[in-house]
Amino acid sequence: MTEARPAKPTLEQLRAICQPPEVRSRRNAEHWTAELYLRHISIYLTAILVRTRISANGVTGLMILSGWCMSLALLIPGIWGPLLAVVLSQLQLYFDCSDGEVARWRGTQSPKGIFIDMVGHHTTEALIPIALGYRVFRELSANPGTLEQAWPTLFMSACLAVLLVLNRSQSLMVHAARGMAGLGKLPDTAEARAVSNTSLIGKARRLARFLPFHRLLHAVELSLLILACSIISAILGEPGLGEKWMIWILLPATVLVNLGHFLSSMASSRLK
Repeated sequence: MTEARPAKPTLEQLRAICQPPEVRSRRNAEHWTAELYLRHISIYLTAILVRTRISANGVTGLMILSGWCMSLALLIPGIWGPLLAVVLSQLQLYFDCSDGEVARWRGTQSPKGIFIDMVGHHTTEALIPIALGYRVFRELSANPGTLEQAWPTLFMSACLAVLLVLNRSQSLMVHAARGMAGLGKLPDTAEARAVSNTSLIGKARRLARFLPFHRLLHAVELSLLILACSIISAILGEPGLGEKWMIWILLPATVLVNLGHFLSSMASSRLK
């Protein structure tokens, strides 16, 4: 049983329960902006939410809704759609932080909440390239000079959606495989994911730290890339051009990221 906690907690009380060191030190569960600004601001949103009757899973629902609305925003022509998508991506981040904080404060952490959270992230990252592909398809098909590129680009965006979900799912596949083999849960630390530094895979992982392209494959970073590409398209006066090249470049790059992710998992001690 969770001990009775004040209905109107102070920020210090919330930080002690909702943002303990073991949460803020998680290597993969925390977005890279968490220590930069995210957790510093999310606690204020949590302070509002715990004063309401909304559940932690309800907050997760708001996170999912924000993510899905990002994709819908991309259907707005010009730079305003991508700009709105960036705003919604930040809102999604805050709800993503706050749902766990609300659950820790109320002592309502559950497998169901984790499952819903995963569904939200996977569907968001699948819908973004699909919406982007349709955005580009609409622009290319409206111009006779680029009509022949419209359908291939739409198909590539669908392939990109599959690869983004596969990349995110590979980490979960490792945990599922360990569970089915009767092995314990891995801690979210660098040591638990270590690969021999003398191996070819280990050397490749060290190089990847200097060019962390895989970090661009998440919703927040994708929204920023799309905004940058839409600005380029607007400057050049060719709607959809920058976004088209983004899809064409991301697709083969994401194939390589997935391959590297797979080889890294196979070479680590996680599956042994």
